[in-house]
Amino acid sequence: MASQKTGAAARPQPDAARRSQRSRRAIYDAALALVAEVGYPRTTVEGIAARAGVGKQTIYRWWSSKADVLLEAFLDLSEQAAREAGGEPYEIPDTGDLAADLKNVLRMTVDQLQDPKFYAPSRALAAEGMVDEQLARKCVAELMEPQFQLYVTRLRAAQDAGDMRADLDPRIAMELFVSPLAQRWLQFTGPLSYEYTDTLVDYALHGLAPR
Repeated sequence: MASQKTGAAARPQPDAARRSQRSRRAIYDAALALVAEVGYPRTTVEGIAARAGVGKQTIYRWWSSKADVLLEAFLDLSEQAAREAGGEPYEIPDTGDLAADLKNVLRMTVDQLQDPKFYAPSRALAAEGMVDEQLARKCVAELMEPQFQLYVTRLRAAQDAGDMRADLDPRIAMELFVSPLAQRWLQFTGPLSYEYTDTLVDYALHGLAPR
């Protein structure tokens, strides 16, 4: 009996934290896959749970709705993509050339918006945010605001370097090229291309008046 107890005591115990992380990862993957396959309206918490191999109660213990699951999964996906690209999340390089830096980051944005991995979940979150104010606010606070601050930081650096007027509000200036891109993507008013985003930067930095 003593040897049996010793063996039982020596047996490794399950790692609850690791198990929870595996479940969370499976739920992220399931939510993203289902939205891509069947669309957001037909994606359910029950479907996500079944796909992830967890109980529905596990999802509701961590999230209040499928929208919350999808938002967190999308944030995780974005962070993974940034790491795989060799960069840090939420960082715009400062090469000293403001126009080039802005064009580069907007080109990356175009690539991401058209990447199949990002397309379905980002569309779903945008559409649901139109009818769910709480989700829209969370998307702005957790997803969009950190990205907006990147532009603000880069534009402030440009002001310090004398490359942009010191009296301008960087937050408003940022909207001159970010907002048209978002509108075109949301409303399908035209193709997303590098030429388009490069032109946005040129118009925003140099204005529309004759030179």
